[in-house]
Formats: sequence, C-alpha cells, structure tokens
Amino acid sequence: MSANHRKQATSTRSAAQAVSSGDSVKPAVAEPILDEFCDALWLEDGLSRNTLESYRRDLRQFSSWLAKERRLTLLSAAHSDLLAYLSQRLAHTKAATAGRTLSSFKRFYRYALRNSKIEADPSLNIDAPRLPRNLPNALTEQDVEQLLAAPHPETALGMRDRAMIETLYASGLRVSELVTLKTSQVSQDMGVVRIMGKGAKERLVPLGEEALGWVKRYLDSSRPQLLEQRASDALFVTSRGGAMTRQAFWYLLKRHAQAVGLTRPLSPHTLRHAFATHLLNHGADLRVVQLLLGHSDISTTQIYTHVARERLKQLHAKHHPRG
Repeated sequence: MSANHRKQATSTRSAAQAVSSGDSVKPAVAEPILDEFCDALWLEDGLSRNTLESYRRDLRQFSSWLAKERRLTLLSAAHSDLLAYLSQRLAHTKAATAGRTLSSFKRFYRYALRNSKIEADPSLNIDAPRLPRNLPNALTEQDVEQLLAAPHPETALGMRDRAMIETLYASGLRVSELVTLKTSQVSQDMGVVRIMGKGAKERLVPLGEEALGWVKRYLDSSRPQLLEQRASDALFVTSRGGAMTRQAFWYLLKRHAQAVGLTRPLSPHTLRHAFATHLLNHGADLRVVQLLLGHSDISTTQIYTHVARERLKQLHAKHHPRG
C-alpha cells in the first residue's frame, strides 16, 4: 500500500472511530481527496475550470451534509446516504440540478474505486431523474436581425459588440468559448475559428462572410482604438484593454436587446440555440449541427429534432398533392 493510500485509510478509520464515539466529523476531512480528484480530472480529461469547480461544489455540499446529518465522510458514505441526499435535493431544486449532482457523485466514486480508496461504488444503480426534453426558447430570424442591428458600429465599442454578436450567431459558440477567443484562433483566409471546447476537444467552425467581414473591420479599426497600444492576445477586448468576461457580454447583450424592444428572455445561450434552430430550418443535417455545436453525443443535439420534424411537415403540406 502506498503512503497516500495508507494516509487515506487512516483518515477513513479515524472518521469511523469519531462516529462510534459520538464526535462530529468535519467536512474539511474531504478536502484533500477533492483536490486529488479535481487534479486527476484536469490531467486526464482537460476539463475547464468552471466544470471542475462545479464538481468540487457538488461534492463539498454533499460532504457538509454527510458530516452534519450522518457524521460520515465522502469515502465512508453508503448507497443509502446518496439516495437520501439526492431525494432531498430533488425536492428543493430542479431535476437538472439533481441530475448534475448525481453525475458528480458517479465521477468521484469511480475515481475513488479505481484508486483503491473505497471497496465499492455507492453510486451504482442510481438512475438520474428524468429531464424534460423541451426545446429551449429560440429567437426568430427577424429577432436576430433586430439584435444585430442594435449596436452602433460608428463607435469602437459598437463595432466590437456587432462583431461579437455576429460571431456568436454565425458560429453557435458557447459564451465561454466566445469571450476567451484569441486572435490566433481566427483564420481570416479560411474563414473559420479554431475552438478548444469541452474536454479539450478541438473543432473548426465556419464564420460566414457576414460575420467575418465584421470581425475584419473590428480588428482593423476598433480593436486598436480600444487597446491604445496595450498588448493583448484576446480577440474581443474591453475599453480597459482586458478580455471580455461572460458576465459583461451577457449585460451588453441584454442592453442591446432592450434598445430594440426585444422583451423575450435572452442570454448568450439563446443565440446558440437560434444558430442551431435556424440551421435546421434551412435544411442542415442534425449530425452537422452536432459537430458545429461541439456536442460529443448526438443525444444532446436531439433536443432540436422536433424542429426538423416540423419543417418536414411544412414541406410535405406545401409540396405533396395530398398535403
């Protein structure tokens, strides 16, 4: 047994002794294993910082609950403990949140079992809650045209905003991918952006002539004005010369939507959904949309299948003699 395993075994035995003696178990006992787990995920799968923090947050909350309610640690939790916690979560949160929590548990306990930190996986035979497969709200093509026309391109910030919104709608990027774009990731000759998405998976996404034209204009005029000779490798920069944040982009998108009277719920992800929906409306194949969105599993993209079915019904009604 390695020194690391001996240390973990000692911690687990200490926790068990504390339970038998009536002492409380502090959730801080779980912290070293969480560090090891997150480091392993980063090294093996190249997951983003946001994803790793999501795993850590779910497991910390469970660790605190275990210490308070069961006087246990993460590594001494049983199948029944996980069920009790998930049932409680499902009663107070959305099914999607409980499902994500279960995913964190399964990933963590598979890691712990693989590294001989536990003898059995307590997350086995726990099914994720059923999630509604509703299509997210999408903007119409007219809505998007209004939104694209909202920024004033005669100003440096307006030109930047127009280029960002055009890029987002033309490529279907995640907002985190958009705001972290580097100038080196844009190929003006090929008309594509190179994206390093979830799980460190690279994909090339076309920009289209319209979006590429706005990006070129922004790079030639507005970006140098915003930087004022400061150095930055970020594609989209703020007036202070730094990279745009997700929160800042969400704010400017809402501001432009309000300026043109778009009252429906709007976020950067709404434009990603519009990108996918409009592609399917114009005849794109679902597999192509999957590749462009960077979905590793076609089932994730299948929330858009009823868009394709509705379009087929319309085509049938329009062109079939018995339609």
